[in-house]
Amino acid sequence: MVAIEFLKVLCLFVKTFKFLNTAFRIERIITMKQILILTTFLLLTTAPLFAQQDNFLEETVDLTTQNWIHGSENCEDTTDPPIQVVQYTSTTWILRQNKCANYEAPFMYLFIGEDKALLMDTGATKDDDIFPLYKTVHQLISDWSEKNGDVELIVAHTHKHGDHYAADGQFIGKPNTTVVGLEVEDVKNFYTIANWPNEIVDFDLGNRLLKIIPIPGHQASSIAVYDTATKILLTGDTFYPGRLYVNDWNAFKMSIERLVKFTDTNEVSTILGNHIEMTQTPGVDYPMETMYQPKEHQLPLSVPTLKELSSALTALGDKPTKEVHDSFIIYPVDY
Repeated sequence: MVAIEFLKVLCLFVKTFKFLNTAFRIERIITMKQILILTTFLLLTTAPLFAQQDNFLEETVDLTTQNWIHGSENCEDTTDPPIQVVQYTSTTWILRQNKCANYEAPFMYLFIGEDKALLMDTGATKDDDIFPLYKTVHQLISDWSEKNGDVELIVAHTHKHGDHYAADGQFIGKPNTTVVGLEVEDVKNFYTIANWPNEIVDFDLGNRLLKIIPIPGHQASSIAVYDTATKILLTGDTFYPGRLYVNDWNAFKMSIERLVKFTDTNEVSTILGNHIEMTQTPGVDYPMETMYQPKEHQLPLSVPTLKELSSALTALGDKPTKEVHDSFIIYPVDY
């Protein structure tokens, strides 16, 4: 983005110089040496400005200290909004559903590029009166588009579980909006994944490249999403501070290995899942269907914690086994 803006400035400078040559009949032309001098001058004079722009675009919220709405002891008296919206960067938002609307309280993620916006997951509630997700996302995109131009909205999912696609109906049929299907074939076809689950593919939002990583095991069509702009790795319900429900033990193990290998060659700033179920006390989770979680574990997890999970799965071998760790619990469904 900065390089493009710099070239625009350089071209304008050169055009102006040529115009002056013609207008004042200066008997000389711009040589390569002069262009190099102009380039150096522009670089020195505009670099600080562009550096400030980059710093602004890359400034992020500290998710280790971010306070999230976490339900209420009495939901009838809650003043929390149905959806909490946190702007992570100028083109990235994290949304959380109020636990008083649904105890799952899933997180959703919105990424905007120059051509497309991607919403990952649509939460756990269908009714837009209770959970106005489309209105919220539409307003965020509209506000951004006023300054940057229209974008197509893609609504996709980390996996096919009801608390991640309940509000799809709010988006179906809306203008300039595509809702991706939930089955493995739907995901493969949309992202053009020929070798599921071993192929990692690119998905371009327009000068913002995402990488789509198949990670079945929690659910057959599970994917992770890596954003090359923020270095965020989204892992859905496969890896988050909570109970890691495993439906296919061998597939889950292979998916975690795939994620670890990916982090070995790609910088990851933070790993974000779709729920918080652990407390601030290591190894202790909130009971299922809890409506009030005042002392939640922080949302982000780290690459070392992902590697901790991978090592634990290797040590457990082929037998599905429940095992408690400080920030997560390995939880086979048939345990």
